[in-house]
Amino acid sequence: MNSKVLLGIVFLALAATAAAQTERCEEITIPMCRGIGYNFTSMPNKFHHDTQDEAGLEVHQFWPLVEIHCSDDLLFFLCSLYVPICIEDYQGQLPACYSVCNRARAGCAPIMHKYGFVWPERMNCEDFPRYGDQERLCMDAKEGAGPENSEYSTKQETKPVRRPPSYRGRNSKSRDRHESVASGGGTGHLPGQVTPSGVDDECTCECRFPMVPLVDAADRKVYNAVTTGGVLHCARPCRGTFFNKEEQTFATFWIGLWAIICCVSASMTVLTFLIDPSRFRYPERPIIFLSGCYLMVSIGYLVRLGLGHDAVACDGQIIRYHTTGRPPASCTIVFLLVYFFGMASSLWWVILTLTWLLAAGLKWGNEAIAGYSQYFHLAAWLVPTGKSIAVLAMGAVDGDPVAGVCSVGNQNVDHLRWFVIFPLCAYLLLGTSFLLAGFVSLFRIRKVIRQQARAKADKLEKLMIRIGVFSVLYTVPATITIACYIYEQHYRERWDRRHNCPCEADSTNRPDYSLFMLKYFMCLVVGTTTGFWITSVKTLESWRRRLCSRGGRGNRGGPGSVLSQRTGTPGVGDGLYGPRTFKPLSPASHVGHVPSSCKQVPLSHV
Repeated sequence: MNSKVLLGIVFLALAATAAAQTERCEEITIPMCRGIGYNFTSMPNKFHHDTQDEAGLEVHQFWPLVEIHCSDDLLFFLCSLYVPICIEDYQGQLPACYSVCNRARAGCAPIMHKYGFVWPERMNCEDFPRYGDQERLCMDAKEGAGPENSEYSTKQETKPVRRPPSYRGRNSKSRDRHESVASGGGTGHLPGQVTPSGVDDECTCECRFPMVPLVDAADRKVYNAVTTGGVLHCARPCRGTFFNKEEQTFATFWIGLWAIICCVSASMTVLTFLIDPSRFRYPERPIIFLSGCYLMVSIGYLVRLGLGHDAVACDGQIIRYHTTGRPPASCTIVFLLVYFFGMASSLWWVILTLTWLLAAGLKWGNEAIAGYSQYFHLAAWLVPTGKSIAVLAMGAVDGDPVAGVCSVGNQNVDHLRWFVIFPLCAYLLLGTSFLLAGFVSLFRIRKVIRQQARAKADKLEKLMIRIGVFSVLYTVPATITIACYIYEQHYRERWDRRHNCPCEADSTNRPDYSLFMLKYFMCLVVGTTTGFWITSVKTLESWRRRLCSRGGRGNRGGPGSVLSQRTGTPGVGDGLYGPRTFKPLSPASHVGHVPSSCKQVPLSHV
């Protein structure tokens, strides 16, 4: 009995919570429905849209009918359906009256009928309350006035029409609602982009879901150059057009995973260099700077992971375009971290291969190569700086709908070619040329050294193997990344064209999801492979000495204090004139006091 009472209380509480959430008022954000006579609405609406974004995608399809002013009541009638009025102290529904629907239908249905379309069944005027009904309240600013076109009759709508065009894209709840905008013979596309009855409307080029039509005049002014798939004023959505929710979620996980791995590996490489800088001399020092660049690139992806996809790469419901002017701070920071340091890493790769050529082919020493280090830094940082400034000056920064980062060339193929593909190809070709020339010189030196000393030849062979493995670990990902960019720039317009014009031939249906995941993986894996160069016993020894030295300074019982007490030298805790006792110290007793994990410090160094 008690359990039944408890379940009843829980049920009532959940019902009350659901009712409170349903009746919560929120300000209208759909541009089309602002200033219609009320400012607040509550979701979901009668068409089961959970958010205003979903409702806005559907109601904006009727914008061409509103623009031609077929009825003065159409805009108010549509908005009362998709963003119904919400009054804090009134719990019931307050729809538009039958007379409002009738006037809107009388003005616009003849135009729709002219092009082979009927008034949507879901907007049947008989379902709305009459003006003056005391039991069912409704809204009508004209107090129940009839239509001006009294000759219109619903019998005109009996003409059969074609089936609405189907969306040839991903499956989603929002897409189903988008297609059902005119159930019962309506159309799933913009009513203003109708087709004469003699033409198959499924073959028309139009802004198809999930593409976002730019219906607001202000948006058209800002995005005046946006044309997607051959349709003007058609923008890509915030998320990927061709990938479903599960694929987008996995993309976020995949990119975040490799960004973390790259960040950890590159951090270890940079920290190892800071611990023992003298160990990494030219020609291998550029590897450290290359690793530092990838550290910053991975941080850029992690910043995007922390801020979120929408906050970085999106501008409301659509992806961020290069035509919107200066991007926000979050987008600019991610762009600089990803693009600037990504290009700088490619230049450090070229400098690395150049220094190897100088050392192997021209027999330059470490000091001779280091003498030109300032020129290396000037080239590695100045060229990416110039390109980044040019991109920002041109307003070419845009959003990536898959990765959610800001970069260049994500929405403009020309920018992708000039700022990404061509520079990467030039860097890879130049670096590979230096690398091959260096290998040829190393093979020649190997033959000479093998005749003189076998030990030196073995060391040279190990160096050649390390250089060869690292070069493969860089050139293969870099080549694959460039190939993915070329694939994307070649087919991007075809994907959009196929989406908006489904009947056109010789077009690729949708992009290959695996190639996009491969591209992001290859963009980050090089930062992970830089740890290969520092993977050695010397690295472990450097870290062990560093950790032991920090422990010795912080612990009075460490090796330094033991030696100072044994030899009479003032220790950390002794004063300048403290007691001094000199006691002979045998090697055996000395070793017993030094921790086994740390290297014995010579007495001459104390």
